[in-house]
Amino acid sequence: MSIWIFFRLIGALALLMFGMKTMSDSLQKMAGPQLRHVLGTMTTNRVTGILSGTLITAAVQSSTATTVMTVSFVNAGLLTLAQAISVIMGANIGTTLTAWIMSAGFSFNITDFVWLAFFIAIILIYSKKRKIIGDFIFGISFMFLGLGTLRQTGIDMDLAHNQPVLEFFSSFDPHSFQTTITFLLIGSILTMCVQSSAAVMAITMILCSTGVLPIYQGIALVMGENIGTTVTSNVAALTANTQARRAAMAHMVFNIFGVLWILCVFRPFIHLVCDWVGYDDMMEKTDPHFVANAAKLSFVLAAFHTTFNLSNTFILVWFIPQIEKLVCKIIRPKKNADEDDFRLRFIQSGIMKTPEISVLEAQKEIHSFAERIQRMFGMVKELLGETNDDKFIKLYTRIEKYEGISDSMEIEIAKYLDQVSDSHLSDETKAKIRAMLREISEIESIGDSCFNIARTLNRRIRGKEDFIPSQYEHMHQMMELTDNALTQMNITLVGHKVDNDANLSFNIENEINNYRNQLKSQNINDVNNHLYTYAIGTMYMDIIQECEKLGDYVVNVVEARMGVRQHEA
Repeated sequence: MSIWIFFRLIGALALLMFGMKTMSDSLQKMAGPQLRHVLGTMTTNRVTGILSGTLITAAVQSSTATTVMTVSFVNAGLLTLAQAISVIMGANIGTTLTAWIMSAGFSFNITDFVWLAFFIAIILIYSKKRKIIGDFIFGISFMFLGLGTLRQTGIDMDLAHNQPVLEFFSSFDPHSFQTTITFLLIGSILTMCVQSSAAVMAITMILCSTGVLPIYQGIALVMGENIGTTVTSNVAALTANTQARRAAMAHMVFNIFGVLWILCVFRPFIHLVCDWVGYDDMMEKTDPHFVANAAKLSFVLAAFHTTFNLSNTFILVWFIPQIEKLVCKIIRPKKNADEDDFRLRFIQSGIMKTPEISVLEAQKEIHSFAERIQRMFGMVKELLGETNDDKFIKLYTRIEKYEGISDSMEIEIAKYLDQVSDSHLSDETKAKIRAMLREISEIESIGDSCFNIARTLNRRIRGKEDFIPSQYEHMHQMMELTDNALTQMNITLVGHKVDNDANLSFNIENEINNYRNQLKSQNINDVNNHLYTYAIGTMYMDIIQECEKLGDYVVNVVEARMGVRQHEA
């Protein structure tokens, strides 16, 4: 075999994988919010969950994208584990469409039809409004070009007369159970390595359609692909929470169970599929109809892939609660981590994320960041009333630690958003990322204000001075208003824009400003009347002013989230 044919083979595989990824990414960009809506609303029971998983995977042509998306949604608390299991079952059915597309590509030469598609795609790409549609057409054109090139390369390789290749495959006993297991493992390992079951399926179709690889070993490879593809979602879930890792494990359990029961009825099941397709698995190579018969092998593989996943889903759909219990036993919850330790809850270092999923995870992480900052402010309120020196020092140290955590969270979320922004994004997603970068900056400033108040209180303790009762009352009232502002900010961050009213936050901010102005005037009179020293009055107003600044930061977060300014509302 010429080295150039080998290069053409791997190049065609690269074209196929790139085309599928481009097509999948562009579809997810076009339908990103709708995909979230479908997953959120069509998972009320196991049937609708399976249906939504099937439709989404068939639409985006990537079961990996659907399973990683599902794991992300479980991690973000948008799907329960039972709902995720049903969606993953549907994803396994939806991915079978890929095999049928590929089998069609191996049955006739489709490369002649892609050149016009490339020309149309490039016109659309230069049209700003239809750029994503152009990307989609480019992706599907590359995919078909890759398939057509693979088909022609398989013919040019003439594997049916390649003695070393024939000797390698003939060294395996086609009737041995050990051979089936060997090819099953080969399929799993290959899929894990290339992270694409489509590429391995394409190789399998080439080997089978040229008559080199018997149908039984080819189907064993396909079964291995089903196991190997589950590794992606499990890798993506490594840094996720317990429920997300369980969802990924359920994907693996589903496919492994399917492979186990298929092995028990291996040959009868294959004979049944061959009869449906009209393929004679007993035909000898000397038969004049052998070539026409071998051409059906790609359809046999696609039919087996579909029948296997449909049958497996039909069997296991009734046992979703049992699968849930099993994965809960396999993956135990981690020991409760100290909430004062720095860790990101929703942003994962997983793989194959789309901008829509990444933006969703960042939004959840920002809300978690804001909740942590409100807890920090709660500690500041507690610090104001703390009279025990040891408890004061302990609480002050904790607030200081939280300030460091807020700095780290801002940096990590910003880095993540920066990575997302390197992708090809729609204008809407770019605007979301800009808004989120502003949000995290303002939330970190809230953390700075909290720490500034704590430092002022610490300075008072070291100066052996104290506020008078009326000052304590005023500071508690101001902090209560500020806490209300933080609560309303968190409500705004977690809800949909249409369900929230920015004026609620703006009204609280006006109350804070008015109260600050009132206390500022009163403080001057109280100092002049010698109710307290100038030094204690300065510290008192520092705390009041810092609360007012904190309220300004809250308004900035709300404006960024809602996309409005205070004077517009």
